This record gives sequence, C-alpha cells and structure tokens, in this order.
Amino acid sequence: MIGYQTVGTNKLDKAVEFYDVLMAEIGAVRVMEEAGSFVLWSQAPDTPGFCVHVPYDGKKATVGNGSMTAFAMENSEMVDKMYALAMKLGASDEGPAGPRGDDGFYAGFCRDLDGNKLNFFCMTEPKT
Repeated sequence: MIGYQTVGTNKLDKAVEFYDVLMAEIGAVRVMEEAGSFVLWSQAPDTPGFCVHVPYDGKKATVGNGSMTAFAMENSEMVDKMYALAMKLGASDEGPAGPRGDDGFYAGFCRDLDGNKLNFFCMTEPKT
C-alpha cells in the first residue's frame, strides 16, 4: 500500500551519510537520486522506499509534529542494533529499544540529524 516515505532535510549531504549507514544495515540501497535534491533507498524494486530530500519549494525543511517513519525489523535483536547504530551516528533518543506494553510490540524511537522521528520495531510474542 505505501510506495515510499519522505522526510525533509536542510543538510542533504549529512542526512545521506546518516541514512546510507542505517539503510545498508537492513539491506536497502540507493535506487534513485538527484544531486542536491534527494536520495531514495529501497530493499527491492517492489518494496516501499525511504527518501530524504530538500524541500521542493526552497523553504526550510521542518519536522512534522506527530509524523514518524517506522522501519519493520525481523526481530528484537535488529531493533536493538538499529537503535544503537542510529544513536552512534548522532541521532537523539526518543525512547530506547525495548518492549512497549503487553501486546508484543518491541520498538526503539529516535530523531535523525534534522529532528525527524524514526522508529525501529518488530512484533514479539505477547505477554500472557
């Protein structure tokens, strides 16, 4: 259903460095890019993509209040790894990786270098 997700940046080069490392860790590669404008990553041509871009209207990129990009991981170990990697790359903490509630939702929340909210998550066995 979702084709791709975009987040804005005011520092494209730094944002691309940040996301190149994160996306490589989950097997995503650059599939489209335009110098000085955007880069789009995906795991395969028929899977959703993630794009970082400079706003088309030329105005400053701002963070959408309530907006978040959630990356589905295979297991809680990958959630832990991706959250830790994002923090190492300069992300800010929005809630460390761990279980949320009793329904099996396991997630780590952070903000990228521009303040865009990210979530690495998986579903585990619900607590009984």
